[in-house]
Amino acid sequence: MGKAFFAAVGAVGAAVGSAVCCAGPLVAVALGFSGAGLAATFDPLRPYFLAGTGLSLGLGFATVYREDRKACKPGSLCASPQARRRMKQWLWIGTAVAIPFATFPWWSAFLLS
Repeated sequence: MGKAFFAAVGAVGAAVGSAVCCAGPLVAVALGFSGAGLAATFDPLRPYFLAGTGLSLGLGFATVYREDRKACKPGSLCASPQARRRMKQWLWIGTAVAIPFATFPWWSAFLLS
């Protein structure tokens, strides 16, 4: 569960980081903070955050779904169908959270116009 969990958390974190340049100023203004333009400094790092999101999600899916094909030792975490199901659910939840953050600049134009 460790690798899959960290991959899902890393993917969500990278996706949030990629959206900081665009969503950050909007959230800061909505909350009444000034200096929201500081978040725009993350814009050049967006491709790296998106690559980190993709790599983390790919690693998570490879780890979780490879466990189904690999024989596990009795009593280990991967031998429990309930634990495997929970890992898959959290990975899909992480993916569902990461996609809107990663695609924010594309769909925000429709939402904010």
